[in-house]
Parts: sequence; C-alpha cells; structure tokens
Amino acid sequence: MHYLLRKQIVLLVWGLLGLAQYGFAQKQLHRINREDQLYYFGITLGYNSSYLQVNKSKQFTQTDSILVAEPGSSGGINMGLMATGRLGEHFQIRANPQLIIGGARSIRYQLGSTRLGEGSTQIQSLPSTLVSFPFHLKFSSDRIGNFRTYLIGGVRYDIDLSSNSTARNADDLIKLKRNDFGLEAGIGFNFYLPFVTVSPEIKISYGLSNMHQTDAALKYSNVLEKIQSRMIVFSLHLED
Repeated sequence: MHYLLRKQIVLLVWGLLGLAQYGFAQKQLHRINREDQLYYFGITLGYNSSYLQVNKSKQFTQTDSILVAEPGSSGGINMGLMATGRLGEHFQIRANPQLIIGGARSIRYQLGSTRLGEGSTQIQSLPSTLVSFPFHLKFSSDRIGNFRTYLIGGVRYDIDLSSNSTARNADDLIKLKRNDFGLEAGIGFNFYLPFVTVSPEIKISYGLSNMHQTDAALKYSNVLEKIQSRMIVFSLHLED
C-alpha cells in the first residue's frame, strides 16, 4: 500500500509539472471571465488512502490475550460532483458530495493466547462504502497566466453504507458506527485550458467522531476504546 501511495505521489507531481509547463508556455489566456462567475460546477475523480486511528482501552493492559492491535491502510476511489460559489475576489465556498468505493480498512491483532486451530495473528477487515458530504472554504491566489493555486479547509459528514453496527454479535466482530464527522484541509492548482479548468488537489481528512460501537462481550472490540478515521485524498476536478 505504501508503494501504491508513493506511486500516486510521483504521478501527481509529474502531472503537475506537465500542466504547469503548458500553462506558463501559453501566451493566450483561457477562460478569462471565469472569476466573474457567481457559481460554477464540476465533477471529481480521485484516489484515497485511508486507515483507522485506534486508542486502546483499559482492558488491553489488563489482559494478555491480545498483545498487539495495529491498524492497516487501504486504497479506494472517489467519484463526485462539485458546486462552487463566489464570495469575493479570492474566496469561494464549495460543496463536493462524493461516493467513496473500495478498500477495506483493517486492524491486525497479535494474540497472546489462542484457541485450537486459531493462528497467533488475526486481521480483522472492515470494508467501507462511503457517501461523503464535504463543505469547504476556498482561498485562491492571484492568477498567473493560465495557472493559480488555492487552499481549502472545511468539514465533512460521512455515511457508511457498509456499516456493520446492526450485525449480530460474534466473538471476532468489530462494530463501526454508520455516521462520521471530521475536518479537512488541502491544497490544489487550477489550470485553465480552452474548454475546461483542470484542478489536481491533495487533501487530508481527519475524523473527529468515535466510530467504535463498543461491546464488552466482543473479544477484538473490548480492547479498543476509540476508533477514528484518517484519509489522504488525491483528486482531479474538471470544472466548466
């Protein structure tokens, strides 16, 4: 997964360099009235790397049945729509609802004691399919030719369509709640082409909610107190 993440970063950098070279090389300005529009729309395609931040409970230190509980990362794809409204010369507001598909966040357990036929290492996979509703405040720099930089910051609300919060109890189950809330921040680049604005972007998503639905009867759940979401997202926005 770390190899895939590095590959995505390298591809993003090369793509930005290519677009920047094109943008600065063009003497003709494209879409010069774009900043005067009160609102505009677009679509989003992206790749994300997500993992779970876990905090151990008192039960973890009081028992030797589980020695290690370590989260793992996963990759997925993003598809969404975007609407941006103009507030001023440099400020805009943006809504970017998305469907986040694929990937299965996981937690690896190292067991101190095992049952007959049970391995000492267990990986609990937690698949997710999210409907995400991010809302951002966007600050844009001055335009230089066909290029400009922007910063975003805001909040997001997620609904996990794959949530197992209502599943029947099983000894190896970890239940995650259906809803999540968090903060987001990122940086992006506008490249003005003749018929479209291409905007590659990277952002960090930091979950604030405790997604863990605790249950003292569940072996792999009772050693955890808090589970929060973390995500790095590489997006490509195509705006009208």
